[in-house]
Amino acid sequence: MARDFYDVLDVSRDAGSEEIQQAFRRLARANHPDINRDPAAEERFKEINEAYRVLSDPEERRKYDRFGEDFRKVPDDWEQTVGAGVGGRARGGPRYGPASGVSSADFDDLGGGIDLEDLLGGMFGRGRARSGPIAGADQEVELPLTVEEAFRGGPRQVTLTGTDGPRSYTVTIPPGVTDGQRIRLAGEGGRGVGGGDPGDLYMVTRLLPHPLFRVSGRDISVDLPLAAWEAALGGSVPVPTPAGGTKVEVPPGSSTGRRLRLRGQGMPNPRGAPGDLFAEVEVMVPPRPTDAERDLFARLAEVSDFDPRRDTRRGQP
Repeated sequence: MARDFYDVLDVSRDAGSEEIQQAFRRLARANHPDINRDPAAEERFKEINEAYRVLSDPEERRKYDRFGEDFRKVPDDWEQTVGAGVGGRARGGPRYGPASGVSSADFDDLGGGIDLEDLLGGMFGRGRARSGPIAGADQEVELPLTVEEAFRGGPRQVTLTGTDGPRSYTVTIPPGVTDGQRIRLAGEGGRGVGGGDPGDLYMVTRLLPHPLFRVSGRDISVDLPLAAWEAALGGSVPVPTPAGGTKVEVPPGSSTGRRLRLRGQGMPNPRGAPGDLFAEVEVMVPPRPTDAERDLFARLAEVSDFDPRRDTRRGQP
């Protein structure tokens, strides 16, 4: 049975793309048939090449992690057609079929944006002909957004600094983008070699901490400070949202911790129902009451039989 791809590259199953590429560079150089005269080196080189082809491609890697050695039989749209309880990883961890043949004559066709002239240290001379195009590698960068930016969406100028100098892009952010969502810029990843197609660039959104809003999926929570009389008597109270201010109806007798739901006021969802906004009641009292306020609170204490430490009315009605 063929070896596990992660074992071939000597990386863990949660290895990132940079770690996988570094492992490939090291092993490919050590086992290339033009460098290593061991008769078994060419087979190891084929195995390393095949492992890297799969693990450097995000979609192929997901299929391999899910279906093991049968991943080649799985259609590209498997994530839309395979349910969570169908398929599954092969017992004992992912395995794969025989490595595709790669001879020393076409060793340049490695994919993933690896420059073999750099990989092999230019030891074959500048005039060595390449056997075929090399596709560029997909790349990922994080895109920090405020909650308001994620809520509204729209164009955003992004400048990245790479080995070729700064590159600027206009990224269209979908309204209601969530933390960790990937925005694809086709053809803006690693450069291809010898006419190979460039890879794609993925912007991974990261929502920045906000002084007011807490985001969970598409739902948003916000604190709603209330004066004691507002909480006791209820009424219409202003509440902030990423779209601007609105009002919420506070039921009489609301205590700290009560969550008031504003349906559809959370993050937009271009493909379905938007999230909700939850205003969480926080009852406040005057930190330095005036004489008049003190008299009124004293009068309330005299006429009320409410005891929050024992009364059955504690909490929400």
